[in-house]
Amino acid sequence: MRLPFLLLGIAAVAVPAAAERMVRPLALADLVNADGSPAGKARIIPRPNGVMLEVEVRGMKPGPHALHLHAVGKCQRSDDFTSAGGHLNPEGHEHGNLNPKGSHLGDLPNVTAGSDGKITAGIRTPMRPFKLMQQIFDDDGTAIVVHEDADDYRTDPTGNAGKRMVCGVFYRPGT
Repeated sequence: MRLPFLLLGIAAVAVPAAAERMVRPLALADLVNADGSPAGKARIIPRPNGVMLEVEVRGMKPGPHALHLHAVGKCQRSDDFTSAGGHLNPEGHEHGNLNPKGSHLGDLPNVTAGSDGKITAGIRTPMRPFKLMQQIFDDDGTAIVVHEDADDYRTDPTGNAGKRMVCGVFYRPGT
């Protein structure tokens, strides 16, 4: 008699967890190193009260690295990913979360590579999915870049983040 209730209880716990994993991403990016080899993936998924940027990168030196959204959806290896342009900054703000003049949309928290060179990060933002996707998929697209060094969160325009090491262009799933 208790078995059906037990099974129902297990199903009630498992279904929300499975639904959480099956949320369709709003945007995806395949990340590459400067030599063109695959370096990982990024995805933007809707969450209650905003979105989540999930990033998985491999082959990085251990320690902190800057992570930024860049204004142009290009990752040309021949120019060390400078084709990705500056940081995504539709409102013309300065760089850095610690900058007294505020920060811009491309500013993201530093991410840390473990001793194995892997980065696994989830960054929540309260920005509404529709508004963010308008910026990500504007006329020239958007790139996500992992830099050689940590962002100091102050220095305009780059945060002293160093060389662009990994880059990926966001695309809509199914395209």
